[in-house]
Amino acid sequence: MSKEASASERIDGLIAGITDWRGKTFAGIRKTILAADPEISEEWKWMGSPVWSRDGIIAVANAHKGKVKLTFMYGAKLADPDKLFNAGLEGNARRAIDFLEGDKINAPALKKLIRAAIEYNQGKSKKKAPAKAGKK
Repeated sequence: MSKEASASERIDGLIAGITDWRGKTFAGIRKTILAADPEISEEWKWMGSPVWSRDGIIAVANAHKGKVKLTFMYGAKLADPDKLFNAGLEGNARRAIDFLEGDKINAPALKKLIRAAIEYNQGKSKKKAPAKAGKK
């Protein structure tokens, strides 16, 4: 079994085990993230956290008592015109969206934020690439 399939299966199991509104919300968040870009991969990190990546980590999600938290690794660097971020606003890097019972997922806005995170990751990885040797 591949590592990626294993991570997806573990996320399936995590969501299936959350039998209240948080499981349904978590599933909706996951579906929206995966629909934002076909090259997004799922990972299982940090002792049981679903992580979505493309050219670097995009976001991590966790179900907590009373909320589902979606934390963007570099959220502070992203434009948030739809004002989705509502937690972790004081951090230097991360920003989060806390989904509470009854909250609706704004799928178009969340997809836009996911795509902005991918663009940020891609720009960051280009900066790390070694410079081409100049002609002498």
